[in-house]
Amino acid sequence: MRNPKPKEWLAEDFSKDYIADYKAFNFVDGEGVRNSLYVSGCLFACEGCFNQAVQNFHYGKPFTKELEDKIIEDLSHDYVQGLTLLGGEPFLNTHVCLTVVDRVHQEFGAKKDIWSWTGYTFEELLLDSPDKLELLNKIDILVDGRFELSKRNLNLQFRGSSNQRIIDVKKSLQQGEVVIWDKCHDAEQSFEQIKKSALI
Repeated sequence: MRNPKPKEWLAEDFSKDYIADYKAFNFVDGEGVRNSLYVSGCLFACEGCFNQAVQNFHYGKPFTKELEDKIIEDLSHDYVQGLTLLGGEPFLNTHVCLTVVDRVHQEFGAKKDIWSWTGYTFEELLLDSPDKLELLNKIDILVDGRFELSKRNLNLQFRGSSNQRIIDVKKSLQQGEVVIWDKCHDAEQSFEQIKKSALI
């Protein structure tokens, strides 16, 4: 696992504007029905990464205007809640991600939410390059942090290790500190709530 200094890794130096996959109408990459764009390339190389092939910036195929239009078409359905950016590392593919995010905002305003996964922490992104900060400011929910195999926990919601967080980006930026998504419910907490309810 690698720990970059601020602005050490720049999208302009690494990204090839490739995408690994696009999956429409899924239920696993965030809240509700979502369309998920998997960008290619990641430098974190976390031990136990479930998607090692996508660490390669040349993996997959180039992002196209046709795919951008397809994403917008798929998002237009009322039952689709939003777009999810994954990878690979979205914040090392900011050109592709900002292109799509800006188009989503142009077409739908705030009606569709945007989630992103990243190996960066929220705090690291605040100190990094302008394009990373721009993307951060344009998404709603961030699942942050490297995957740490020693902290792997299958009971966690939408993340693989206990150091990772589901962050409400808008509230965090407004309050100047990390605010955890208020709908986060890990399996352990749910079981605890059931036990408490049974005692009442």
